[in-house]
Amino acid sequence: MMMTLEACEVLAEVRGDAIVVCTMGAMNALDKLPISPLTMACVPLMGGAASIGLGLALARPEKKVFVLDGDASLLMELGSLVSVAQAAPPNYFHFLVNNGVQFAGLGNLVTPGHGSADFTGLAKSAGYRSTYRFTSVTALKEGINAVLNGVAPAFVELVVGYDKPALGIDNPSIEMTDARFTRMGDEIRRIRAHLGVEAEV
Repeated sequence: MMMTLEACEVLAEVRGDAIVVCTMGAMNALDKLPISPLTMACVPLMGGAASIGLGLALARPEKKVFVLDGDASLLMELGSLVSVAQAAPPNYFHFLVNNGVQFAGLGNLVTPGHGSADFTGLAKSAGYRSTYRFTSVTALKEGINAVLNGVAPAFVELVVGYDKPALGIDNPSIEMTDARFTRMGDEIRRIRAHLGVEAEV
C-alpha cells in the first residue's frame, strides 16, 4: 500500500517550479521534505485547497499549480470540482490523497463515503478534462509524466494507507499553537515574495 509520504516524494521530484497548495495529510508529509518557497498549506481552512489553487492557477497561467487535497477535505467543499472544471485552467493538477480517514495518524475517523464514493467519477462528471487513479507508488512513478504532459485540469486520485492513531487516553490532543493559524497567510506571502509580487494582501 502506498503511503502519503511516498506519494508526496514522487510529486516533489517532478514539481519543478510548480506552486503547491496542500492540506491535512499531504501537508504533514511535505513538512518532512525540503521546504519550497512555492508551497503553502491550506490549514486551518479545511476544504479550501482546491479553490485557492484555482485562484493561483488563473492568476499565474505560466506556472503549473498542484493541489494536494484530502478525501475528507474535498467532501467539505465538493462544489469546488465544478468551479475548477468551469474555469478549466490548463495548468491545474488536482491530486486527491485518499486515505479513507479524517485526521490520519491522530484520530483516524472514517471518512463518509469511504469505499463507495467514486472521486474520479465525480471529477469527470464535473468536467475535469482528464482523470487518473493510482494505488501504488510504482504505478504513480510510471504514470506521473503522462499526467503532467496530458490535458488539464486533471484530477488524480492517490489511494494511500494511513498510520495508526497517535491520540488516545494516554496521549491526549494538545492545544494548537498560534503559528498553526497564521501559517497559511505566512506561506502565501512567501510565495508572493518569491514571485516578485509587490502589492500587499
